[in-house]
Amino acid sequence: MANKKDFKEVLKETLNDIKVEIKDEFDKNFERKAFFDDKWKPRKNIKAHGSLMIVSARLRRGIKATVINNSVEFTSDTPYAAVHNEGLRAGRGKGFTMPKRQFIGDSPKVQEICKEIIEHNINDYLNNLL
Repeated sequence: MANKKDFKEVLKETLNDIKVEIKDEFDKNFERKAFFDDKWKPRKNIKAHGSLMIVSARLRRGIKATVINNSVEFTSDTPYAAVHNEGLRAGRGKGFTMPKRQFIGDSPKVQEICKEIIEHNINDYLNNLL
């Protein structure tokens, strides 16, 4: 007879699944050039080389996901991540504001993915109890 998981194990597994799936979706935002379905404003310099927000890939690689207690925290160690993600004054001269090109954060899509993972893992747990 297979070992049955206790609820703490299911919670740990669920948080890890969320960490992996959502981090992957945030990474895909760079390919989509959008925050899920919300397209990023195009860059002004059409002659610039490389894909928007992926010239060095440092911003993309800087996304970190960590399970802390009963939650998952997503951060970036890239100093300019907040400027791009939130659209802020960027120190490029008076009056310049970086357009918001969000790649990480909460959204209805994030909530939907979390809900699907939670429901799947809870249903598996309950089915294995029987």
